[in-house]
Amino acid sequence: MTLNTQKKTALVTGAAQGIGKSIAIQLAKDGYQVAITDLPFQKAKALETVKEIEKFGAESLFIPCDSSKKQEIFDAVDETYKKFGGFDTIVNNAGIATIAPIVETTEEEINKILSINVNGVVFGIQAAAKKFEELGNQPGKIINAASIVSYEAFEMLGIYSATKFAVRGLTQVAAKELASRKITVNCYCPGIVLTPMWDQIDAKMGEYSGAAKGETVKKFIDKIALGRGSEPQDVANLVSFMASEKADYITGQAMVVDGGIMYH
Repeated sequence: MTLNTQKKTALVTGAAQGIGKSIAIQLAKDGYQVAITDLPFQKAKALETVKEIEKFGAESLFIPCDSSKKQEIFDAVDETYKKFGGFDTIVNNAGIATIAPIVETTEEEINKILSINVNGVVFGIQAAAKKFEELGNQPGKIINAASIVSYEAFEMLGIYSATKFAVRGLTQVAAKELASRKITVNCYCPGIVLTPMWDQIDAKMGEYSGAAKGETVKKFIDKIALGRGSEPQDVANLVSFMASEKADYITGQAMVVDGGIMYH
């Protein structure tokens, strides 16, 4: 019997830093070849991530890409396949947050966050499904970034919460539609992850409430059963499972990784 020693290939969007970076590095540790995307101005950080991935013996590639642009995501999937000769998993991680009361959120802010957090996920699902079909209806994994706010919206994060509710719904629909092709679709729901995004949320919420730097995020952390904020690696560990053969019989699920905030 001849063993298949070809490494699997993953594409992780928005992986220059934060959760996406940790996911990309973890997948490399798991034996994946890993391509990452991010906006062009993040190139320096993205190339550092590529170097870290390569330390684990994995091949890697940075593809400048705006997830709100459909063609750019399709091109990124094609480039990943051309570079590595395979395509098995996409992690639609790219996302942004808008912090403002719902009554003050501008049309421009709404359109921008929807274009990245919702449209970007749809485009990633479409691009991956198309590539799996081109590869002879190959089974594959699609993993999307949701949030605990996809279960219960947070104040000051109204539109962000709405986009993550949407991601959870899209994940369920795609899982149902693609199951016959042996493509699984799931999403991960992080809690209070100590990344630059939460630094931004803490600062912006503090402007409205008058809270000093760090007080807002501390208020949220104090509600966590396990007594600490999440590190990006906590999320990467869950995605590692989702991308593995151990999760082959799981689809359409939104898995919470928050240390004990939401209970569903």
